[in-house]
Amino acid sequence: MTVETGRPTGQAAPNPAAGPSASLPADPTGAASAAAPVAPSQARRLLGVAALGRAGRAALLATGRPLVPDAIEPIVQVHRRHHPGADLALLGRAYRLAEASHRGQKRKSGEPYITHPLAVTLILAQLGAETTTLVASLLHDTVEDTEVTLDQVAADFGPEVAYLVDGVTKLEKVDFGAAAEAETFRKMLVATGDDVRVMVIKLADRLHNMRTIRHMKPASRLRIAKVTRDVLIPLAERLGIHVVKSELEDIVFATLHPEEYARTRALITAREPAMAELFTPFAQALARQLAEAGVPAEVTLRPRHCVSVHRVLLRRGQGGRPGAVHPADLGRLLVVVEENADCYAVLGELHTCWTPLPGEFKDFVAAPKFNLYQSLHTAVSVAGTVVEVLVRTPGMHRVADFGVVALGSPASGGGDPTGRDEADGADPGRPGWLSRLLEWQQETPDPDAFWSTLTADLSDDREITAVTEDGTTLVLPAGASCVDAAYQLGEEIGHRCIGARLNGRLVALSTALCDGDVLGILTEPAGRPGDPEPSGPSPQWLDFARTPGARIAIERWLAGHPAPSAAEAAGRPVAAPSEVPADMPAAAAEAAGAPAPVRLPRGRDRLVIAPGHPGAAVRLARCCTPVPPDRVTGFPVRGGSIAVHRADCPTGERMRGDGRGPIQLDWAPEAAAGFRVTLQAEALNRPGLLADLTAAMSGTGLDIVSAVVEPPEELRVRHTYTVELPDAATLPVVMRAMLRVSGVYDVRRPGLAAPRPPRLRPTARSVANAGDPEPGDMRPSKGIRDRSAALAAVDGPEDRQ
Repeated sequence: MTVETGRPTGQAAPNPAAGPSASLPADPTGAASAAAPVAPSQARRLLGVAALGRAGRAALLATGRPLVPDAIEPIVQVHRRHHPGADLALLGRAYRLAEASHRGQKRKSGEPYITHPLAVTLILAQLGAETTTLVASLLHDTVEDTEVTLDQVAADFGPEVAYLVDGVTKLEKVDFGAAAEAETFRKMLVATGDDVRVMVIKLADRLHNMRTIRHMKPASRLRIAKVTRDVLIPLAERLGIHVVKSELEDIVFATLHPEEYARTRALITAREPAMAELFTPFAQALARQLAEAGVPAEVTLRPRHCVSVHRVLLRRGQGGRPGAVHPADLGRLLVVVEENADCYAVLGELHTCWTPLPGEFKDFVAAPKFNLYQSLHTAVSVAGTVVEVLVRTPGMHRVADFGVVALGSPASGGGDPTGRDEADGADPGRPGWLSRLLEWQQETPDPDAFWSTLTADLSDDREITAVTEDGTTLVLPAGASCVDAAYQLGEEIGHRCIGARLNGRLVALSTALCDGDVLGILTEPAGRPGDPEPSGPSPQWLDFARTPGARIAIERWLAGHPAPSAAEAAGRPVAAPSEVPADMPAAAAEAAGAPAPVRLPRGRDRLVIAPGHPGAAVRLARCCTPVPPDRVTGFPVRGGSIAVHRADCPTGERMRGDGRGPIQLDWAPEAAAGFRVTLQAEALNRPGLLADLTAAMSGTGLDIVSAVVEPPEELRVRHTYTVELPDAATLPVVMRAMLRVSGVYDVRRPGLAAPRPPRLRPTARSVANAGDPEPGDMRPSKGIRDRSAALAAVDGPEDRQ
């Protein structure tokens, strides 16, 4: 069903390639198809030149057109439609070499083997591939299955064809054993990084093999179908070749789930008349409306393929069982217009004359998908039924169906048919996902690890775009965390990452990113040469690291910094935070029992001097986080260690009340660094307060370990930060910096005994007005050094510390 609006005289109509369904016709070379055999009349029509007599051949030669073998005439006819000036003589030479090399070989179906390269080449011709790709596809199995060598291919057809043939040639099981399949895909992906046509030929090769998969043994059918599902279909999606992807999906569905496939196909067949009854009047009404608005357009029904319908039914069903099918589920309306601006004109007419559904509009014209797909998507209500509509230009339509093939040969520098500026995106022949894949595969030499990582990486083809606070754009898979973003900025940044700020708010590193997020990565200060290594990643990061690059970098760090065994940890005294060596990883610090992974250079003396307890391990209490020059007291704990508390810590007072004798302690003169402190800031709530506080704190040179923001109460809010100080002298500096932030009226260290309210200077009663209420209790705001910031001016001398 196609409806065209009025078009200016003499102007060609848009020609959506391959028709409304954008499906590839079955090959006329004699190869069997998974869908239906080629009718004799169709075969005679496609092989028209083959029926020419001697007079016809003489007339053909008289035109100066090179004579080509009859077997490739269908390929030539299709190829001329896309490339009128193609070198047909080169195709003829390639066919003659392939036919001579494969002569005598048979396929599993019993057909001559040459039918396979002919069918693969016809698929590529239908996609619009250029002549070099067709030549390579005719020869793609010669090096693998015959005596022809790569040197011979290079000498006869050039190094470009030889590179493509080598890229799709499988590795021998004799040399690689069980790893041959994984290493073959690695080889193809590496070759695809230089020339994407390698993977295009492989996809066409797999498509024809899947069309004839019924001739394979049942076990081989299942194995091939699963590999196609896990690797090749995601690759076809990422390259944007929708016509190949959709057909592969349907054949895999029929192979792995034949009963569900048959049931879904029967539902589609039964509901097709109802679909036509719904879409035909709507398409005609839309075409009339666009014609009245002066927007030339072609309105076409675009049926969904079987797997797409099955997914819709699963989303509508419950408990994993398909739901009921509606006519609108079986297709979408496609509107093809001439210019990008016309897409939005069509959108305006749609939303004016029909009721749009909120949340269903997606603009992939202004923001194309990662596979270069561009269209406007919307949904409107038609007679109480939701109908989806796609709007695009002819160039967008070619790219939507044929993906990177529609962009032309990378070597010839083919232009972008969608009309986008090259500066708007990355190289379409080397998309970002492929570059990232090639990077991490170099770090995965093990074939099994490479294969499992590859299938996991390709399992979800959705991507998001995040922007760093300095303007760097990050393209990540959907579900990626802040850790993935840190490692995409660089492995060194990932290793030094200690926190993240998402849209101006501190978040955990495990937080999943969303499209359009603004991200800031908080890192340890970059050390100078010779300084200790950064604390490095935690093993827990592997639980939420999604990208292979991040996971491989984390695993490599952990392998180079192994945690001590349980026996070693049990035989080692509990270490104070200050005694953890600078190059000790976080996992090792936890195994050693260090409550706070603060790192100091090796050889640093103890933080605390405990007379009468030589060699006793000490640990700083987390409840009060003592820092020099605080007065401290020690209490014996299990294992012979000493817990260090501030002298006025409530926990210490309870331990004293329980009969634990205090131990006199003092700070060691060398105790200058390695302290973790908790600070509380109370402020009047306002937008941007968190960002301003963290910026002021980071400006003093400390590291923010964690942050907790309590819900506001009566416009007041409390922020609790755990920070790691570069030295003890930084504590008053950072507290003063926090107090200078607008809206902050109190900064204190929590966990201490409630301070005694300050004694106000007496005020004469006569100064007060008669009838004034008695002053109520007021909780003083405790400021820096645990003194009241608001009432310090009226404290008596005995209240000052």
